[in-house]
Amino acid sequence: MISIKKMFVNCGKATHICDKNQYKEASVWEKMRLILHLMYCRTCRKYSSKNSRLTKIMKESNIQTFNDADKNEIERLIQQELSK
Repeated sequence: MISIKKMFVNCGKATHICDKNQYKEASVWEKMRLILHLMYCRTCRKYSSKNSRLTKIMKESNIQTFNDADKNEIERLIQQELSK
């Protein structure tokens, strides 16, 4: 039988599990512990809500980044300028 103490986690562990859950990396056991923690911890509920909102915004945004070739070229140009 699982001890009741093992069901509860502190806020630091809960936020870590929340982050894992966001990326679909949390186990079923971790999800259960997170749900239990969120039932009584308002601060972690807010963290979880903001974390979910941020993830949704980032997925919906159309952020464009440099590809690897462009990054290497920029790095080469910077190194060239620094060596002058």
